[in-house]
Amino acid sequence: MIQIRPVSDLRNKFTEIEEIVTSTQAPVFLTKNGYGSMVVMSIQAYENVMNNIETKLDEADNYAEFSDVRLSHDEVFGKLRNKIRK
Repeated sequence: MIQIRPVSDLRNKFTEIEEIVTSTQAPVFLTKNGYGSMVVMSIQAYENVMNNIETKLDEADNYAEFSDVRLSHDEVFGKLRNKIRK
């Protein structure tokens, strides 16, 4: 379940937020004046995100090294937008 909390909870309920992010590996979204302000996540969750990004960038670099195919910005992000909308 998505956790959305006011940013004041970071100060007032730090232990509770820490327990959520470490036990569930889910981020906690913090708001300020009703608007998104920041995300708190465990180091492990952050490393997982970053490792996945690094892996995908390495795969793209390897593919580009051995392929002449190049895609424009619109082609790449158009495909991604279509996947998200489905």
